Formats: sequence, C-alpha cells, structure tokens
Amino acid sequence: MRRFASLLTQREEFALSVPLKSDVSIHYFMLEGGIFLRVIRLFFILILLMALLPSVVLAEEPIITADAAILIEATTGRVLWEKEGEARHYPASMTKMMTTILLLENIDPAEEIFISPQAAMTENTSLGIKAGERLTAKELTTGMMMVSDNGAAVAIAEAMDGDTATFAKRMNAKAKEIGMENTNFVNPNGLTDPNHYSTPHDIARLARYAMENDDFRQIVQREKETIYWSYPNGRFKNVINTNELLGNYEGITGVKTGWTNAAGGCLTASAKRNGLKLIAVVMHSKTEEDRFSDMRKILDYGFQHVHMVHGFSKEELSRRIFIVDGRMGTTVARPIEDVEYPLMDGEDPSHCSIAYDAPRIVTAPVSGKDVGKVIIKYDDKPVGSVALHSERVEEGFSIGSFLVSVFGWML
Repeated sequence: MRRFASLLTQREEFALSVPLKSDVSIHYFMLEGGIFLRVIRLFFILILLMALLPSVVLAEEPIITADAAILIEATTGRVLWEKEGEARHYPASMTKMMTTILLLENIDPAEEIFISPQAAMTENTSLGIKAGERLTAKELTTGMMMVSDNGAAVAIAEAMDGDTATFAKRMNAKAKEIGMENTNFVNPNGLTDPNHYSTPHDIARLARYAMENDDFRQIVQREKETIYWSYPNGRFKNVINTNELLGNYEGITGVKTGWTNAAGGCLTASAKRNGLKLIAVVMHSKTEEDRFSDMRKILDYGFQHVHMVHGFSKEELSRRIFIVDGRMGTTVARPIEDVEYPLMDGEDPSHCSIAYDAPRIVTAPVSGKDVGKVIIKYDDKPVGSVALHSERVEEGFSIGSFLVSVFGWML
C-alpha cells in the first residue's frame, strides 16, 4: 500500500513540473496544492480496499407489527432472524400443536373420544361439539387444529389423563424433552392464563419437532376437510383451516394460528421452496390480519437470503454406541437425514463444521430414536443440529454387552 501511495506521489510531482500550453497557472487546475490528484489517489485506494475486503450483502430485515418473532431453518433449527425471539408471550391456540402431537404419539387414531359437559361448555367450541357426542381421535384432533376448537382440546386432555391439570403436566414434560426452555402450559388449548406462556423460539422448537410426524403434517397442511362424528351417527361438518396462508403462499406447508385479546395475533407457519424448509413464528401481532402479513414478510426474507449447502450424506456419518445389558453390545447411530448447512448471504461454507453429541455407552433398552445429535457449527459456534437414530436394541444378555459392562471404563 505504501509503494502504491509513493507511486501516486511521484506521479503528482511529475505532473506539477510540466507546464500547460495555456498561460493559466497549473495551481488553478490542481486547486492550490494537488487536491485534485489527492482525490484521484483516494479513489484508487478505496477501489483497492473494496477488492481486498470480503463481499457481504446486507439484507434488509423484515419490518413487522408483531412484538416478537423468529425464523429458523427446519432441518437444523438454526436461527436465521429474530425479533425478541426469547420474549415471553401468550401462545394462544398455537398451544394446540402440543396437544396434537401428544395425542398422535399416545392414542390410536381410531379410538373414540367422549365429549364431556366440561369440554362442550368450553369457550369457543368452533366445531359445535355437544356433551355426550363421540368422535374418533383422528377426526377430533383434525377438527381441533383446523378450526381451533377449544373444547376439543379439553376432550383430548380428559381422554388421555382424566383432567386438564394432569394433562398440562404431560405437556410440560414433553416441552422439556423437546428443549422448550422458557415455556409453561396450564391448559391444552391456549386460553389466557398468567402462568401459560411461551416464546417464539420455543414455539419454533415445538413446530420443528411436530412437523417430523407424518400424521401431524397431513393435518396442518389441509385447507378444507369434512369432520365425521361417531355418535350421533351420520353427523358431519365441513371445515376450513384458519391458516389463510394455505393455498395463498408459495410453498406453505402448515402450521397453526392463534388469537386472543391478550395474546394478539399469533401464527406459526412452515414453508418449503427448492429444498429450503423454513419455520417462522409471530406473537402478539396487532390484528388478526397482521399476523399473516407479518409472516409473509418473514418467510420472503428467508427465501431471498438463505440457501442450503450440502455437507455430508447421512451414509457418510456414523457414531458407534456401546450398550450395557442389551441383546447386542453395540449399535451404530446415523443422522436421520443428510447434513446440510443453512447459510445467509455472504457466509462461507468453509466456516462450517460438525461435531457429535452422543453418549459413548448407554443401557438397554435403546429406542433407536434421538440417541444423540450431529451439531452443526459456523465459526466453531453451534448453530443447529440433526438428530441421530440407531436400530432398536432390546434389554437382555449378550457377550458383547457383558464385555462393555466390564471394560466400559476403557472405552
């Protein structure tokens, strides 16, 4: 750089030593002391600096009415953008995502659920369910999610645990399992209660978990459906999903709306384009309509400025786990899907790396699900993860597991 400046200085001195053909003083053209050449010199220096500095595109962030919001990449959970993403707010009917996933994981979809007087009298029973009626678990939860029926959520809670208070304990245990760090549930439907709260980040974690369930995805992506009662026989109702983005936003795949006067406009949405899967959450938008316009802006921002870069195929990555008291002594854990890096404009794939977060030794039985994680890092900081699954290992005896129990301290 000094040599470059020196050459410019020599050029300036040379120019000053050459007389002009006109009798106008050179000092007039050089503005008393070579200011003109100094400007040229500065211009070339700026060009050189721009060539040396990395190219970074500054993306204009979405301007929304919601008090809190977040955008994550669905496969890794990486936070791509947020506005008060860890702030507590009422989640309203987005709560029903938890109620639904608990039902899907624990109840046969063909099981009939009885509508109690308490469920029928719950505020805002949009399906019009009445005491004494029965619907299958599949029909009731589909109707609940599509039209946000609060009484249906109460009926599900009663069917699973006898009452809503006990069911709330189940909800909070699941929330802890998923990694929802700042959430507390006291009811299955999201009706306002000072002790019922969550954050955009936690709701995004819930949606990411729930969207891995095939039955859940099938429910939340439906625009219209006909709900059938088991009793009285022949009763049915045509319903339309409260999520107005379905069918009206490119790539939309779910998830759930919410609204109360206290919670304001709430919405969790998922969308997929060109292999990029996004999940976004808005909480406390000013109006019911604002939640949809806010969401469009957030998802547009993500699709415009985020892209996926291939890291590893799931076949390339594995982690051996040793087992005590099992019918096998070891099992191999692999990512449930290929590892890809979600990158913002200007980010360099060479800055990405991975690490394993999995126990070396476990005690049977091994469910095979979520035995660990592949941690995705950018600049050596964790930004996301992909779950590790293995084959199921039953409790029992094997020579291998016996040796693990004896020599495990050496592994």
